[in-house]
Amino acid sequence: MTRVPRELTADERREELAAYARDEAAVAGIEHLRFFPLAVAGGEGAWLRTSSGRRVLDFSASWTASAFGHGNPTIADAIADAARAGGGASVLSSAVEATTRLAERLVELVPIREADTACRRAYLGLGGTDANTVAIAAARHATGRQGIVAFSGSYHGGHGPSLEVSGIAVEPGDDAPQARLVDYPVTHAQLDSARGRLRELLAGHDVAAVIVEALQCDGGVLVPPAGFLPALRELCDEFGALLIVDEVKAGLGRTGERFAFERSGVAPDLVTLGKALGGGLPVSAVVGPVEAMSEPRASALLTTAGAPIAAAAASAVLGLLDDGELLAAATRLGAVARDSLAGYRASNRPGSAAITEVRGAGLLLGVELGEAAGQPFTPAEVAALTVYRAWELGCALFVVRENVLEVTPPLTIAEDELRAGLECILTALDDVASGRVPLDAIASYGGW
Repeated sequence: MTRVPRELTADERREELAAYARDEAAVAGIEHLRFFPLAVAGGEGAWLRTSSGRRVLDFSASWTASAFGHGNPTIADAIADAARAGGGASVLSSAVEATTRLAERLVELVPIREADTACRRAYLGLGGTDANTVAIAAARHATGRQGIVAFSGSYHGGHGPSLEVSGIAVEPGDDAPQARLVDYPVTHAQLDSARGRLRELLAGHDVAAVIVEALQCDGGVLVPPAGFLPALRELCDEFGALLIVDEVKAGLGRTGERFAFERSGVAPDLVTLGKALGGGLPVSAVVGPVEAMSEPRASALLTTAGAPIAAAAASAVLGLLDDGELLAAATRLGAVARDSLAGYRASNRPGSAAITEVRGAGLLLGVELGEAAGQPFTPAEVAALTVYRAWELGCALFVVRENVLEVTPPLTIAEDELRAGLECILTALDDVASGRVPLDAIASYGGW
């Protein structure tokens, strides 16, 4: 029998709030990005199990880190086998078989500019933050330059250089101190403007790299014109800068391609991976040319990065994409979701007019919200109230930018689960537009 989302009961609310309060009393607030009091005890496939035992459809996949579903048996078996086999927890001072296998697979698989796989190397890390930091350092080493160009609305990491080249300010006034920012284009006119600005910045010959997402995720799931990445490649080549493509969130099948940049036909100099790569464990990677990745020796040391258990999980993840079935499913289910959302927008339901745009690719979709007619809420408040109400009704998803719902369920989700989750979200939006969700419900959850 098909499981469907349902609204939490009063008893479940009390139990989940109690579990959430324990987290707030023990876990540092600096790593809280919260929209509602979700308290997870486990999960299976596309479903989370809360502390009360309630099942909630997961339409975030942990910001895409659980892209292959919760408790995926292929990944779980690989982790268990690696844990039983032992082999240490560090590759700093020894070659470890599971880690070597992962690195070999990555240098063969990731389509970068360096065509000779013997001249490629893979860095293995713990998260997108350190992967992008290493890519930036590699570009600076290879070019002898220090400048970095990034894009407004980009998010490349949570601290250090990766944060300092990001176009999303975590603190007011933080304006990417290690990067020169260019507006991320979504129209051809904006692309022409961006091309001119990039030429101006690169002409000084002091830029080591341009770092970019093929689809800008946390900036609002923005899709650039088809010529965007080719234009970056051409300009980088003209002025001797490297092109870093950040695939931490959009990569590994989510857009219907193994890597989101592949549809552009462009080969980057360096590619960064994370989130989905670990199948739920902390794993990241950078693939680039040997001259950028091998010196200075011992300059990127994280003791447990690339450890065999995590490496085994990542190898299992890469194997799940080999037959192409999940890539095809992401494309097909993305079309199902778009059709469902288009039908809602064309309806007379209470919240239908609040959706102003749906964009993205595959199972990486952004639903932009405006004002809800008849309600005194800003678009950002409509978005926050909608995800809060969706949690109450049995579906978990989050907000990016200020007013964009990010729809990124596990790639393994079934079509009936996808439809059920979408209906849950749209019912939540109806409830917000009908004034059934008070603004004070979200007062404790600051989001971004």
